[in-house]
Amino acid sequence: MNPETPVRRPVPPRGSLATKFCGEIEAALLAGVEREAMTLRLTLRDASNIRRDGEIPVQDLSFTGGEMRLLQVKVVAGGVDVSKLDLG
Repeated sequence: MNPETPVRRPVPPRGSLATKFCGEIEAALLAGVEREAMTLRLTLRDASNIRRDGEIPVQDLSFTGGEMRLLQVKVVAGGVDVSKLDLG
């Protein structure tokens, strides 16, 4: 390695978060977990990114009664360091 070459951090691949979490939700449904038992807990940044994600079909993301849902699973934004699907 050349001492004059700056060291750069590897950049993680950028994919659609919604696609990732839709896959997790569908896998949980196949495993027998009810939608009502699941909560998608997102960082504020991830929640913002999902809101602006043009890859999500309109029918998969809803905002009703002040609540965001992805594939009919309740989304809670904030309060976590890493976004995850809570299976209840």
